Amino acid sequence: YVLSRTGAPEEGGLPVGPPGAVKGAVSAVNSVPEGTATSTASKGAGHEERTFGHSSAASSTAVPKTYGSSSVSSDSTATTAATTASTTASTAAAAAAVMSGVCTDEQVLTRAPSLGLVDPQNLDMGAVREAAFARTPPHIIECAAATAGADQSACHLPTETRYAALKQKGATLWMTGCSGAGKTTIATALEDILVREYGKHVYRLDGDNLRTGLNRDLGFSVDDRAESVRRTGEIATLFADAGVITLVGLISPYRGDRDAVRKRHEDSGIPFYEVFLDVPVDELKKRDPKGQYAKVASGELKHFTCIDDPYEEPLHPEITLKTHELTIAESADALFRVLREDGILEGAPKLAPRGLPNPDGDVIVDCHVPSSERAARMAEAETLPKVLITDIDLNWLQVIGEGWASPLRGFMREGALLETLHFNSLTVDPFNLTGNAMKHETTTDFEGFTQHAAPDRVSMSVPITLAITSFSKDAMEASASRDVALVTQMGITVAILRNGEVYENRKEEILARMFGVIDPLHPYIAHVNSGGPYLLGGEVELLDRIRYNDGLDQWRKTAQELWDEFEAKGADTVYAFQTRNPTHAGHAYLMREAGQDLKRQGYTNPVLWLSPLGGWTKSDDVPLDVRIRQHEEVLNAGTSHPGGLDPATTVMAIWPAPMVYAGPTEVQFHAKSRRSAGASYFVVGRDPAGMKGSLEAEAHKDDDLYNGDHGRYVLQNSPGIGDMQFLSFVKVMYDITDNVMKLPDETRLDDFISISGTKMRLLAANGATPCSATDIPTDLVTANCIPSGFMVPKGWEGVVDYYKHADQTERYIPWSRPRVEPPTDKGTTNTGVFGSTSFSLTRTSGESFWHDIPLQPVGESDETIINLVTEIPMRVTAKMEVNKSAPHNAIQQDLNKDNSPRYYTYGTPFFNYGLIPQTWEDPDVISAQGYAGDNDPLDVMEIGSNPLMMGSVTPCRVLGSLELIDEGETDHKILCIALSDPDADKIHTTDDLERVKPGTMKRLVDWLKRYKTSDGKPVNKLAQEEPTSVQEALAIIRETNIRWKMLCGLDPDVTISYYSDPYKQYNFYLDSPGCRNK
Repeated sequence: YVLSRTGAPEEGGLPVGPPGAVKGAVSAVNSVPEGTATSTASKGAGHEERTFGHSSAASSTAVPKTYGSSSVSSDSTATTAATTASTTASTAAAAAAVMSGVCTDEQVLTRAPSLGLVDPQNLDMGAVREAAFARTPPHIIECAAATAGADQSACHLPTETRYAALKQKGATLWMTGCSGAGKTTIATALEDILVREYGKHVYRLDGDNLRTGLNRDLGFSVDDRAESVRRTGEIATLFADAGVITLVGLISPYRGDRDAVRKRHEDSGIPFYEVFLDVPVDELKKRDPKGQYAKVASGELKHFTCIDDPYEEPLHPEITLKTHELTIAESADALFRVLREDGILEGAPKLAPRGLPNPDGDVIVDCHVPSSERAARMAEAETLPKVLITDIDLNWLQVIGEGWASPLRGFMREGALLETLHFNSLTVDPFNLTGNAMKHETTTDFEGFTQHAAPDRVSMSVPITLAITSFSKDAMEASASRDVALVTQMGITVAILRNGEVYENRKEEILARMFGVIDPLHPYIAHVNSGGPYLLGGEVELLDRIRYNDGLDQWRKTAQELWDEFEAKGADTVYAFQTRNPTHAGHAYLMREAGQDLKRQGYTNPVLWLSPLGGWTKSDDVPLDVRIRQHEEVLNAGTSHPGGLDPATTVMAIWPAPMVYAGPTEVQFHAKSRRSAGASYFVVGRDPAGMKGSLEAEAHKDDDLYNGDHGRYVLQNSPGIGDMQFLSFVKVMYDITDNVMKLPDETRLDDFISISGTKMRLLAANGATPCSATDIPTDLVTANCIPSGFMVPKGWEGVVDYYKHADQTERYIPWSRPRVEPPTDKGTTNTGVFGSTSFSLTRTSGESFWHDIPLQPVGESDETIINLVTEIPMRVTAKMEVNKSAPHNAIQQDLNKDNSPRYYTYGTPFFNYGLIPQTWEDPDVISAQGYAGDNDPLDVMEIGSNPLMMGSVTPCRVLGSLELIDEGETDHKILCIALSDPDADKIHTTDDLERVKPGTMKRLVDWLKRYKTSDGKPVNKLAQEEPTSVQEALAIIRETNIRWKMLCGLDPDVTISYYSDPYKQYNFYLDSPGCRNK
């Protein structure tokens, strides 16, 4: 049989003329055809409507419109049903006759009148299709993995795997609107951006490529339009499921047809965006790119959609483009931003809030132990070997644990370090496409390689390593576990490092590749050179949130906390501005202008991240607390001052990493770490992360180590940086006509003055006060004034105060170093900051730790039991000691030769360290080896299992002693075990010690000989490496007690006049009840 079909080449209308003919199939139908109903599908989870254009309100918020002289809303449904009802029954009868085999096609046509059949030209193909669909099950079983009615994804490559491999997600942008609204033009422009600039897989489906093949048999009737939309929707679903970003450009005038396509996508879990090109008909008539509206007006073209055929406007489109208010580029860019913000341009699942980038490696890194497991992990850490970390290491641990160095989960293993040094990036395989998912979390294998390299590369330019000494390495090797506990300089266990990998610390290679300059006095180069000979890599578990207790913790936020704050402010993009100096009005101008530029690009709510450096910085940088307090005043001032920032659109959060001053290498990490916390844009200035060379620099003595332009260039072209964008600094000057920092006007340069950082520091140091607002001198230094618009007033006051007192180093917080409550005995009182030169601990009673505590516990008859005064608790590395000259012989911080606080750096002490009161190693006593006493009370090393409190007095059993030769002096170390220790009853001698705690004596000997080597000093000597007996140790104690009595004038056999006292040369505090003030 032959079916008559009306067709036309033009999209949108039917020309007046004779019908053509195409072959068709007959099928039964018993329902009214769809395509005219006004029902809409559910918007679905996460549906958001976005309107682009200059109008203040989207058309979707108004009463929906139907274009065209025919109304195809609720009334059109009844009209369509009435016109088709007479043919439906006849069509069904014909279909039944053919399909039941009663007669052939030809017989049907011949017997049509007697059967009550209709002419084939009048067949309702929509009803035929409806009947066919009704007989076909919605799910056809393709493979054994898919059960009846199940999703067919069971038969295919998992969607997540496919998207990850393609590095994009599939999605459909269904562009609907009247002819001439710009569907094809904008889709073409978007396709060009996605394919050419971003290398994405994109395909356009429109009337041109659909009606030449797939939809060639369809005309422009209501049913054929519905079928065209259905077929195109199915193809788009398949394309998008395959990972293709599919751009559909069809008028698709009927709401129900489009909603059916949306539901098909939603059922398949595929993103679907209905893009409504909302253009008034009058504007379309003006455009008329194909001359069709003119044909309609002349009567040449009939049934033209939006004129005399209906167009049902979308009720809830995801995107509305008012293309008459936008350029083609603006429209395409609006669609591009939606795809980027929703994560369609990335293969990984969207992890960050909408508008924010995924962290590097497409994994959320949060190494904190859940609170429910913390107690168990802390208990486990007590059983593990202890590895010392410095305060700089603690900064890096925070960077790792809070996700700033994603996807890194621990200190670098050797493989990760090599990739960082040679490529400034890491290869990653987060979805295990090539079997490399755990590449950087397993011991480096230099023999076995996977067949295929990891598919992705992320930025990682700065080595994040943990240097250790042979002491820590030996402790690990002696342990049955490859896990270790990480302990701070103050003795706090902060993390567990799993499956440790120890490898050589090749310092020269690391420094050469990391810095590219030779300058031994560069502060971070010196830090690397001071590290141990080994590096320890492994994944970390933070036992608690890292806090510094310095009054600034409110500004320290994890990467995920920043996500939450950006989302709460409604950010559709974030731009980060790094500071290591006070923020003046020039900085504020640049930050505000960057935000305005992003708005001009189409963003509606860009949020500024004010990101001050928080980790270690060199000694002459402005201290952290000075900068933070000044930034607080900048935010407090808001928009009332040209140097202020709007707190409603600004988030301040400290960046936790140390500065390493590695120029172009380091700035890549600055950008990468900000992206991992939510920033898509990074403001970068001249010579980022640079500094001047020292007088020992090979090539740039007292000059910039790096070319000022290199950092920005390298950053723009660095591997693994992804699509992060960069905003450059421009030079701004102070306009004296309106007291505002801005770009200089070339036509009136005399109205602008330059205020450099050097000039600002000089003015602050001189205590400059505000200039007259109407009479600003050109020579600010001579006038000693600062323009009122240069910096917020209270912020300037803080800067002036700092430069006035810059020499008082302990008044400020230079960088993030933990302030820890000292582990002191309850009978003591302390002042100052623990670990600093200001710290001092005395007995609350006023007694001297040295003179007034008895050598033995009161009433103790056993000579082997002595009193131990603890100076340094177990695991604490701050070198504390009784000050022989201070009143009451307070326990204070020991100092280096440069008067900086002294710390052990060899490892975490596994013993409590202190003194035996009422003893003195007299320099006049010369040992058998010819060495004099060290002029200190007798030292004690307590080798129990638990830390003792600083300043505590503990009964301790003497086990023996070791004789250290330290810088030409005899320094006896009495070995004892606290009577309160669980093993005290089992240990009475050093032989017992080795039996109960094997290896302890070896570690003690190693410590005493080598503990200064990590500071660059030679190995110490021992008079003998075997410990003395208990009796020999007691003889040393008796001798030093006698010498103390002589010092205090308490020996009855020695009479010394105070005024001729030979011991006055030592300037000791002896005026104590137990000594001279008896």
